[in-house]
Amino acid sequence: MVWWWIGNAVLLLVIVPLVVYIANRIVRPAEEIDLYAANILQHGVAITGNLDPVPAIIDTRDMVVVAKHGVVRYGAALDQIL
Repeated sequence: MVWWWIGNAVLLLVIVPLVVYIANRIVRPAEEIDLYAANILQHGVAITGNLDPVPAIIDTRDMVVVAKHGVVRYGAALDQIL
């Protein structure tokens, strides 16, 4: 019966605080990772808002090609005039 009380005392005074200490060392970094992940998500969503005009680049490229052809025709007309 005495050994039973000694075992319970060791469990409560040594093992339980050790488990709480180790769990605390695991939970703190996990909470920091959660904060970093939330920050990455927030800024990632903000970046996608800046990418909305990207499809317009194709239209701009097409307009540049059309304008380039106009400039070439204008240059050719100037050559004929001069």
